[in-house]
Amino acid sequence: MIIENKIKNVKKSVSYDKRNSKKISLVPTMGSIHKGHIFLIEEALKKSDVVWVSIFINPTQFHDLIDYKNYPRSLNQDIDIIHSLSQNIRIFSPEINEMYSETVSYEKFDFGKIDKVMEGKYRPNHFNGVATVVSKLFDIFKPDYTFFGQKDYQQVLIVKNIINKNFNGIKLITCKTVRESNGLAISSRNRLLDENDYVNSKIIYEMLVFAKDSFNKLKISEIKEHVSNKINTIPNFELDYLDFRNSNSLEKIICSEANQNLHIFICVKVNGIRLIDNIDAK
Repeated sequence: MIIENKIKNVKKSVSYDKRNSKKISLVPTMGSIHKGHIFLIEEALKKSDVVWVSIFINPTQFHDLIDYKNYPRSLNQDIDIIHSLSQNIRIFSPEINEMYSETVSYEKFDFGKIDKVMEGKYRPNHFNGVATVVSKLFDIFKPDYTFFGQKDYQQVLIVKNIINKNFNGIKLITCKTVRESNGLAISSRNRLLDENDYVNSKIIYEMLVFAKDSFNKLKISEIKEHVSNKINTIPNFELDYLDFRNSNSLEKIICSEANQNLHIFICVKVNGIRLIDNIDAK
């Protein structure tokens, strides 16, 4: 297995593979590899000759320095997991000063409204940080394919925007949300839940499905009231938002009529841990 931490070495390797007509896939991660990441990597292996997995905890996408410092780090374990999938997967795990050679700061992008709502509203400039590091990675690898999970749907729209504007040669592959046995969307944050909170977290996906099934039967206000009552009565659980939005523009949908581009988003705080999920309701 190839493990690199220097950009120049990666570029040399990528250049060699491209000269030999190899198809290259990139799976960007911040480590703490879980089943969701594994699914992305397995899909990448099916699609291309060379798969790179980047492991980099990007400081510019964190709203809070404490969150950044507390983000789980398990590089050796991550490498073992990736190695178990295929010895041919290549890993790029740079230090901060390799990715940010001058100042550790984000670039400012114009995404219209899609970075101003939901997670963007809660974490100002989060998506500028995401876009900054993703742009750097795309510039380094110039992959044929890149893989992201639908669980972070808002992030997927940001990446799609970047590709359309600056990286037309890259094809974005969006993969389905991988779930725990109780329906909870798999996330690195799940390991922070205690046993009771984990068991009760099944309510999040259940309420997403309820919202989807009820959209043409109830008013949006009635759906929100029902979901809020269900979630907020569980100890340690608090509904942050339940939003009905256009799947492309993220414009809010305010009346429950048939809509071809409906996507439903939810965020629940569980003992202070923010868990997000979404469902396609087209």
